[in-house]
Amino acid sequence: MKITREEVQRVALLARLRLTPQEESQLTEQLDHILGYMGKLAELDTSNVEPFSHAVDAVNAVREDIVTNRPSADALLANAPDRDATYFKVPKIIE
Repeated sequence: MKITREEVQRVALLARLRLTPQEESQLTEQLDHILGYMGKLAELDTSNVEPFSHAVDAVNAVREDIVTNRPSADALLANAPDRDATYFKVPKIIE
């Protein structure tokens, strides 16, 4: 697929990009190469290929959510100007 300079200018307009003529020609060439590669990929026979979501078979690699360093209320409130047991004490602002 061949992309024209006018198409690049239209996309730039829609994306609110201000391109110089040199940038327009550079983008036209780069996008043309990308679309050419996509055309090659479209020629491949993928009728026997099952769709997949990952290139590598991966099992859920997320670890369990276990607290290993439980914070100390005294350490957290050490610099608080005023506290009530394990809570910050603040002035009442809503009646």
